[in-house]
Amino acid sequence: MSYRIPKEISTVSAKLRNAGFEAYLVGGCVRDLLVGKEPKDWDITTNATPEQIQAVFPDSFYENDYGTVGVKTNSEDERLAIVEVTPYRIESKYSDKRRPDKVEFGTSLLEDLARRDFTINAIALDESKGQIIDPYEGQKDIKDKIVRAVGNPSERFEEDALRLLRAVRFVAELNFGIDGDTAMAISENSKHLGHVSCERIRDEFVRILESSQPMNALILAQRLGILEFIIPKLADSFGIGQNQAHSYDVFEHLVRSLQHAADKNFNLEIRLAALFHDISKTETRRHSDEKDDWSFHGHEVVGSRETKKILENLRFPRETIDKVVKLVRWHMFFSDPDQITLSAVRRMITNVGEENIWDLLNLRMCDRIGMGRPKEQPFRFRKYKALVEQALHDPISVSRLKTDGNRIMEKFHEKPGPKIGYLLNALLEEVLDNADLNTEEYLDKRTDELLEMPENELQRLGKAGEERKEAEENEEIKHIMKKHGVS
Repeated sequence: MSYRIPKEISTVSAKLRNAGFEAYLVGGCVRDLLVGKEPKDWDITTNATPEQIQAVFPDSFYENDYGTVGVKTNSEDERLAIVEVTPYRIESKYSDKRRPDKVEFGTSLLEDLARRDFTINAIALDESKGQIIDPYEGQKDIKDKIVRAVGNPSERFEEDALRLLRAVRFVAELNFGIDGDTAMAISENSKHLGHVSCERIRDEFVRILESSQPMNALILAQRLGILEFIIPKLADSFGIGQNQAHSYDVFEHLVRSLQHAADKNFNLEIRLAALFHDISKTETRRHSDEKDDWSFHGHEVVGSRETKKILENLRFPRETIDKVVKLVRWHMFFSDPDQITLSAVRRMITNVGEENIWDLLNLRMCDRIGMGRPKEQPFRFRKYKALVEQALHDPISVSRLKTDGNRIMEKFHEKPGPKIGYLLNALLEEVLDNADLNTEEYLDKRTDELLEMPENELQRLGKAGEERKEAEENEEIKHIMKKHGVS
């Protein structure tokens, strides 16, 4: 079977083989080729030592404890500009559950494959011959859509506890299931995640969120008992019932909201906000005897604070934290259609920021679908969108002109008064007919001509311009309303 291998990768492999060494593609890139995905990263493994690799590739660098050499290819594709070449490795015990106590370079490809995490990643490819080396039946597991540990799963997870979360991530990215023995070992070893750094957990968590199936992955993480070591507050929301407006408990509502964000291919910040927007319903839940139902007053305020703590603990960038916290804080912005006013919408835009308002509306759509509602955009939501667009709309006014009253008074020695207003409105009407006329040069020339007119004639032109401006503005607002189906 032939595979589409970039020439930069084939060239590096060929040079290693021509120098008398073995060279194989290995790990995730081989897995991706076998499932029909384009690999994001390409890894080559060899029986050459780091020093021998650098002798073959003088323009390379070696700055890590694992023997990985970065080979420069001068490719215009950033993903291929540096190709990582790593010697076969034999790893010792993992005393800290995070990294091997020492790394030894091996001479056998099979020894190297034996240390890898899952069978789907323990496959090597000699692309020059189209030959697959698959000692752990990873191809069968790919066909069966199963994530299975290499060898004894408990040993694999005790070596590196992050593999517990990586298994869940592969479920999300590949839409696979998980082998029974591997799942049992994850449950039994879940406590080892406590040894893993927040940054490593964050990176895997982000890849889960950015996958196509984050809901299934987080449900699996909850069932296997590892969610409480990733986001304890989210684990606490499992089984917390809601009021009659909701079809699901808090946990299921949140993961369904997240899944809708993934289905819509929304950005990471919306996905995070979808997952955390009701995170504090657990502690704000109170039962109303009067309504015989649950209430969650202030959950958005408490939730924004909790979201900030969660994201800070996971070492997310400040910019990401600030945006997600705003979205969570203001996600409860809705009211009845008759109560949605332009001024209220403008206040919300001020609260959340113009740069975030559309993401807030997208979050609301995720919230609705997560509640079990059939429509993501009912009438009142469409009306709100129309008012947001209207509020952000640059109104038709003399401020669009490439001149202003101060310029006219200074350049033409005019005094303040109604005459300046008539003049600006007369200029605006001309620009509305032909936007190409909106230049300082033309407007100065036309101003000079208009100032020669009798004031009553200039007043007439100015009033005509004012009426034209109002008519144009009304037409634009009608267009916005019609666009959103609320005209």
